[in-house]
Amino acid sequence: MGQVSKTGHQLGGPLDRREVVSTLLRDRGDLLVVTGLGSASYDVMAAGDHDGNYYLWAAMGSAAMVGLGLATARPDRSVVVVTGDGELMMGFGALATIGIRQPPNLTIAVLDNGHFGETGLQESHAGRGVEIDRVAAALGYAWTKRIDDMAGVEELRTRIADRTGTKLATIKIRAENPPRVLPPRDGVYIKNRFRAALGHAPI
Repeated sequence: MGQVSKTGHQLGGPLDRREVVSTLLRDRGDLLVVTGLGSASYDVMAAGDHDGNYYLWAAMGSAAMVGLGLATARPDRSVVVVTGDGELMMGFGALATIGIRQPPNLTIAVLDNGHFGETGLQESHAGRGVEIDRVAAALGYAWTKRIDDMAGVEELRTRIADRTGTKLATIKIRAENPPRVLPPRDGVYIKNRFRAALGHAPI
């Protein structure tokens, strides 16, 4: 289990973030991946760069909405948003919008360490008791789960390709910052590479 905050809430959990993300993206096929800024992007890059990865830079709170737009535009492809609890809470209203739209091909994987990892590991909303998976369940998501073991991560991996309902999992990871594995930082390059992977011309 993870540490406990001064308010008595669990801070993260036992899982290694890099192992979690590597497992989720194993044998990914044509999966499209949107990353929250910071550590989630480093984790996805560490699992292997891919033309189907859309890395966000300087867009705190936007990952879920980018995922919603992409899932809506490409209902033939499975889309997963890999982000942190702090990043997601910066765009909390996005959860409600996604709950209303319910794209069946969208999965949100929240790497929850109960901290803002990029700014000094201050306690986040999740660290103070906000249970993101329960919020998603209340908003009508087709499948939600709190995951604190690798068996749960494996289950989530199999569900990502299942385009039968919007899914969200809170994955309880350790509060630590492994070495950064930086993805490309050129936004135009990332955009055009991703567009090419979808069969579109660069702009």
